[in-house]
Amino acid sequence: MIQSWMVIGAVTFLIAVGSFFITPRDVKWFARLTRPRWLVFEPLIPLIWTVIFVCGAASANIVWQHNPGSLRSWIFMGLFLLLEIITISYIPLMLRWRSLRIGEIIGSIGAILGVLLTIAVFPISKLAALLLVPYLIWSPVGAYTTEELIQLNPQDA
Repeated sequence: MIQSWMVIGAVTFLIAVGSFFITPRDVKWFARLTRPRWLVFEPLIPLIWTVIFVCGAASANIVWQHNPGSLRSWIFMGLFLLLEIITISYIPLMLRWRSLRIGEIIGSIGAILGVLLTIAVFPISKLAALLLVPYLIWSPVGAYTTEELIQLNPQDA
């Protein structure tokens, strides 16, 4: 029998892989942007997001296990899915439109949804809410970094 964590993990993985549909021309635009000197951890960002998505999938599984198959659990799965889609869309949309402002908007929407989801999950499981904390910590870092990129590259805002 297929376990819920397998389905949640597979969906999380497939959505993340979907973000790789970026043309090289788009990547070149982003690569040429001036970066803040303090952004020395940029090579670690994919690893950081991997940890965040694993934590999010674990959180979703805990919520699902609380009341599997109920309408409320399906609604929560939809919210987890929406949060991942918004998060994953940050780079492709920003690169596609070559607009750091688009990235800032998408990141802000994700941060707000992340906070709301964490608050909603807390009564179901404190552990599930705790597993969303890495997202809540990293989202402001991403927003600040994007804002710094806008300041350093106003022509690409």
